[in-house]
Amino acid sequence: MSAVPRWALLSAGGAPLFLIGGWTLAQAAQPDGFDPVRQTISALAATGADHRWIMTAGLTGLGLCHLVTALGLVTAAPAGRGLLALGGLATLVLVAFPQRPDGSTTHVVAAGVAFVALAVWPALAVPRRATPPLGGDQRQPPDGPAPSGRSRGAALAAAVVLLGLLGWFAVEFFTDGARIGLTERLVAGAEAVVPLAAVLASLVSQRRSASSGPR
Repeated sequence: MSAVPRWALLSAGGAPLFLIGGWTLAQAAQPDGFDPVRQTISALAATGADHRWIMTAGLTGLGLCHLVTALGLVTAAPAGRGLLALGGLATLVLVAFPQRPDGSTTHVVAAGVAFVALAVWPALAVPRRATPPLGGDQRQPPDGPAPSGRSRGAALAAAVVLLGLLGWFAVEFFTDGARIGLTERLVAGAEAVVPLAAVLASLVSQRRSASSGPR
């Protein structure tokens, strides 16, 4: 079975650092009156924002980290890896088309694609149980141990939580609520952490398989 490379841990760990570190530094550089509970992350990288390069760099790093993690997370199913990569690519697109005072349809669409893809990918990341060849070992698939019910349940639970947070943010966004910024930071932060959890789980599983293998 293919092993997750160590550099995937660096990219997965870099995602929340770029995002949360980016908005923390960018908020600190804003003039008095900036409200992170009400104002979005995109406002920190918007055209005309003070020190917009800070959040622009943070979002760029976030998108690149998701792309690299999708490449390295070889234990995940192709559909899940594809959605993780799509989320990273959409993040880079929204960086290329920043929020403007008169609005930016491309930015909003790219942000929507990124949020949805990064919320759904865990549910599709757990490989299906493979069918061993005729006469082969019926206890495990030919490409390694089958995913456990626990790992599948954890992936589905993660997707449910992410979609719940995304739904809360969507309600705030479309109703011009008072917590748009807060809910966006909650869902974006959670989506940045989940790939790290997936990589850590894969590395732990690999270590256990290696230690319990033939001696």
